[in-house]
Amino acid sequence: MTRPRRARTPAVPALVRRLETAYGWRSWRRRRASGLDQLVATILSQNTNDANSSEAFRRLRSALGTWEAVRAAPVGRIERAIRVGGLARTKARRIKRILDIIHERYGRLSLAFLADAPLDEARAALAGLPGVGPKTVGCVLMFGFGRPVLPVDTHVHRVSMRLGLIPAGTSAEKAHELLQARVPDRLVYAFHVLLIEHGRRICRARHPACGECVLADRCPSAGRV
Repeated sequence: MTRPRRARTPAVPALVRRLETAYGWRSWRRRRASGLDQLVATILSQNTNDANSSEAFRRLRSALGTWEAVRAAPVGRIERAIRVGGLARTKARRIKRILDIIHERYGRLSLAFLADAPLDEARAALAGLPGVGPKTVGCVLMFGFGRPVLPVDTHVHRVSMRLGLIPAGTSAEKAHELLQARVPDRLVYAFHVLLIEHGRRICRARHPACGECVLADRCPSAGRV
């Protein structure tokens, strides 16, 4: 009896091309925000949805205006401003501590130096801040500075495992290392945003729409999850 052929894991460039055919081309663009804005926004996005984290960021800036004012404010004042984003006490303390550390280390509240620092040094500078893991490091460097550092969120993690780009059961932390090595620098942005879109639309955590997937013929998991 002949066994059905198992789909081969697609090469990343071919995968990106197919997803661009489905969802449109994604040009690499930096967000109109400072690196520090991006860092705080990413912290606020942890364990909540985009709408709530965006509103928490807006309220924080509306209430206190500048990062210098946020750093000088009592934790309770920060907490009240960001409450809509959830985990307000933890995030308020973390934000205030991070601002203190940045000021102590660099003499001002700015991460502009990350634009030109060697990539390993830029990663290390962010990773040394409290509560800043590899996803936050990637978001700040990729979105804030246009640097080829891949953030792995829940969608990127799930879709990558289903496609066989990383082994089943790979931790989120390990996934950053493995995918960073696999994805060409020029495709880091497109890979990130397209896998998120695909994960939301088709390759959902529950009941993925494999019959509608443009990658189904190259997906080892098609029809099995």
